[in-house]
Amino acid sequence: MFAPETAAAARRRYETLETAAQGVVREATRAMSFDTAEYDERVTPDVIESARQALFAALLEVRVGSRGEFDSWQADVDAEVVELGHEAVDNAVWHAPPFADTVVVATFQNERTAAVDTLRRQAFGRLYADLLGADGS
Repeated sequence: MFAPETAAAARRRYETLETAAQGVVREATRAMSFDTAEYDERVTPDVIESARQALFAALLEVRVGSRGEFDSWQADVDAEVVELGHEAVDNAVWHAPPFADTVVVATFQNERTAAVDTLRRQAFGRLYADLLGADGS
């Protein structure tokens, strides 16, 4: 898990994941019995890039706590909060890289794993995609 301290650190980590993404896709297609022709036809650069984005997001460090713990933590932070979920639930998961002026938080009642997965995908899209040139531009 990682929480990049700087935008440059995020970019460096993202670059290192290209080879891992290629390996993951190669092994997945091998398990699905793709032959060489099918692999060459279906595994496009966009497929590899999607895998790299998913790997980056899955490795983001997050904090999980009660709603009160998040509120206490947030009181000491000067950042915009992007909240996903309902405000009247008991728990929160959040990601706040030091270089960003934004915190992404997802609230949840019981489904911790689902909230963590959602938060990581949302954090990637909201905090990293533009920074990493992973937004399709």
